[in-house]
Amino acid sequence: MKTIKLGKTADGKEIGLPLRLANRHGLVCGATGTGKTVSLQTMAEQFSKAGVPVFAADIKGDLSGIAKPMPTVFWDVFGQHGQPIKTSIQEMGGLVLSNMFNANPTQSGTIEIALKRARDQHDYMLGLDDLRWQLQDMGEERETVCSTYGNVTASSINAIQRNIMALESQDGGALFGEPPFDIEQFMQTTDGLGNINLLHADQLMHTPKLYGAIIFWLLNELLKRLPEVGDADKPKLVFFFDEAHLLFRDAPKHLIEAVERVVRLIRSKGVGVYFVTQSPSDVPDRILAQLGNRIQHALRAYTPKEQRLVKAAASAFRPNPDIDVQASVLEMGVGEALVSTLLDDGVPMPVERVKMNLPTSQVGPITADERKAMLKLSVDVGMEQAHFNFRNRMRVKDNLKPLEPIQDEEKHSADVDEVLAQFEAEIRKSPDVGKPSNNLRDGLIMLVVAGLLFWLAQLV
Repeated sequence: MKTIKLGKTADGKEIGLPLRLANRHGLVCGATGTGKTVSLQTMAEQFSKAGVPVFAADIKGDLSGIAKPMPTVFWDVFGQHGQPIKTSIQEMGGLVLSNMFNANPTQSGTIEIALKRARDQHDYMLGLDDLRWQLQDMGEERETVCSTYGNVTASSINAIQRNIMALESQDGGALFGEPPFDIEQFMQTTDGLGNINLLHADQLMHTPKLYGAIIFWLLNELLKRLPEVGDADKPKLVFFFDEAHLLFRDAPKHLIEAVERVVRLIRSKGVGVYFVTQSPSDVPDRILAQLGNRIQHALRAYTPKEQRLVKAAASAFRPNPDIDVQASVLEMGVGEALVSTLLDDGVPMPVERVKMNLPTSQVGPITADERKAMLKLSVDVGMEQAHFNFRNRMRVKDNLKPLEPIQDEEKHSADVDEVLAQFEAEIRKSPDVGKPSNNLRDGLIMLVVAGLLFWLAQLV
């Protein structure tokens, strides 16, 4: 059976992760500077060599070195350091939006009503401006909205509007637009190697709610779109979620329950999710219980609270009589880790102290020029055309007749030229051509032409 080779013990025993059990999820944790990112890179590289596509958030740019020589696709919500990832307000849904806006239960209900009302009106919301206008319209017609959908308060609308403004000030609006991101783009291979999809996330770290919302939305898209595969020989995708605590910090109970549901169900879709963070305590217990494969780098314990966390981390492993787990957690050096993966029968193996393998790709970031040379940025569409494309996609999804296509600028220019040519031809046919001009006639003709040009300009 194929395995992901993680490292070796002091006596030379090789420790690995069975490829067919990689969809049972996992945890990679340890203090800053203990080797988590290098371990992540080693695993991503080996998954790729096994033909498994990988997604990982590149928090500091350190992972970009994997592009030399592995097949790597760079992504960036802001479209500056990779291909843009874009979605719509309507597709993202109420739960993710509520977390992004830090909404309370009442405000979450208002967001759900806004989404439902837009769908009922076949006026689907693409960007933050669409949500703002929908909320403003709900405020102006509050009595009708309340009688149809339930109570909506002016204070909830105002609070959401303020959060929209705050998100826009952090460039969060860049996430919404066209062309839409397709989760299948993460599932590609190149010459038998799984593509490694790196999300440039250093700017997202300044907006942790946005980062957490994007990660949860991507996982939810995988759950919705991928078919059931059961227990396959290898995963269809491995998903590394770095800085996982940013999703769970101050998260409401219903969001944690939603993440737990996604993690529990996505295994059967052939997706392995690996949470990367500093301490196991950063991940809620209900989700931690779903993670069968664990790599624990060293922790530092300078306070009583940190010492309790070390004890908790040590107790999470299946005991090995030859290893003092609690002492090892504190004394391990850079690149060492306590490892426990699932055995062939699905039972966790006894913990081993392992010197992790190094990746064969470049450790550390690539240069800006190298990244620029690798990028293949998508072509943006104009906002008017983007809104039209989006609304047509949503109408087709709801079995409604598509809207008439928008004529492009070249077509309008051709229309203008055609009208002028016909006008000139009619003038030449006139028996009065060559005679002294009639001021009234010329004035009327100029008025008609001006009107035609103005009308065509409005269409553009």
